[in-house]
Amino acid sequence: MSKYYPPTFEEEKFHCILCGVFAQQSWTTLKWSTYSHSYNTEFKFSKCSHCDEKSFWYKNRMIVPSEAPVPPPHLDLPKSCSTEYDEARDIVARSPRAAAALLRLCVQKLMSELGEKGKNINDDIGSLVKKGLPIEVQQALDYCRVIGNNGVHPGEIELTDNPEIAHSLFEMINFIVEDRISRPKKVAELYGKLPQGALKAVEKRDA
Repeated sequence: MSKYYPPTFEEEKFHCILCGVFAQQSWTTLKWSTYSHSYNTEFKFSKCSHCDEKSFWYKNRMIVPSEAPVPPPHLDLPKSCSTEYDEARDIVARSPRAAAALLRLCVQKLMSELGEKGKNINDDIGSLVKKGLPIEVQQALDYCRVIGNNGVHPGEIELTDNPEIAHSLFEMINFIVEDRISRPKKVAELYGKLPQGALKAVEKRDA
């Protein structure tokens, strides 16, 4: 999965929040004018060279669209999880806690897609660990679980004062999807292209 470059004020290139493509951005200052004079305002818009859509900014903050600069869902994120992910992406700029709570539900649904019960995230992670879950994925899942729990039941982690913590959940979920879904699918696709004779020989060897 390629690195994500979030929309940043006056940067020449970043991942467009509207089309998701890493593209050149052109910046224009909005003006207001009278009959005789024209004045710069503190409003600007960036125009994506890929989709030609515009994002509007006030000072250094994106105001339209309202989403925070967080990555779009992984292409292989199951449809059962996408609603919560997209809703969290839409509100995280206004309510990091609410977004974290939604992403906790997203992870809970993802556990079902990974073959677990999907009722208790902690138990599901423990079950996956017993099945050989890599430590990096375990840590990513527990990160989402702990931060998400703080979104539902505020505790030691203050998400309102540290919105970047909520932002990081999106990256973690995409990492989990990449490791648990995308990579195995890619390997299976390539393996399936081997000659039938070779596949049968492997089956015979491992029988």
